[in-house]
Amino acid sequence: MIRTFLFDMGNVLVHFSHERMCEQIGALCGQTGPDLKQHLISSGRQWDFERGLVSPDEFHQWFESTFKTKVDQKALARAASDIFTLNEPIVPVLDELKSRGYRLVLLSNTSVFHYEFIRDQFQVLDRFDDFVLSYEVKALKPEPAIYEDALKKIGCDAPDCFYTDDIVQYVEGGRRHGLDAEVFTTVNELKTQLAVRGIPLSGTVTV
Repeated sequence: MIRTFLFDMGNVLVHFSHERMCEQIGALCGQTGPDLKQHLISSGRQWDFERGLVSPDEFHQWFESTFKTKVDQKALARAASDIFTLNEPIVPVLDELKSRGYRLVLLSNTSVFHYEFIRDQFQVLDRFDDFVLSYEVKALKPEPAIYEDALKKIGCDAPDCFYTDDIVQYVEGGRRHGLDAEVFTTVNELKTQLAVRGIPLSGTVTV
């Protein structure tokens, strides 16, 4: 019986654009979006930041050193993070699950810049009981360590936790750890997945 829901953040709770991130950061140092992408994403620097191997201060220092420029860290954080929009249809789902007494836990590959921006900009994270964040765990999905941390925080046995994520490989990682996991595509599809499991939500078509 499902007792806990484990949600991914990017492209589940919020939509985002790495292209916009690169363009906005590039504008701070005179780089084009594609050029900035080479330095930040293709080089793996962003993933080091999300893995927690690089602190915000170290990320800021790397940026100023790499591009020979001085930028306020808050401006850098804003340029890196003002890339999200709320997936509004998911909010009533979270509220309904919460009202029924289910535990909600977040499982996300994210940087401290992104997490704090979403936390401060939207109220969607207020609904969650606990958080499994890559930069705190020092591991990225689909590495075992981050799922092991999630298993400690879900508050139930793995088969009693439903996990949804938009990345197939991450869902498969969850399944390898015993979670009841499905790929997230749309809120309506999520409702169908839950109806099959005996959890009909408002607006769900009977299956």
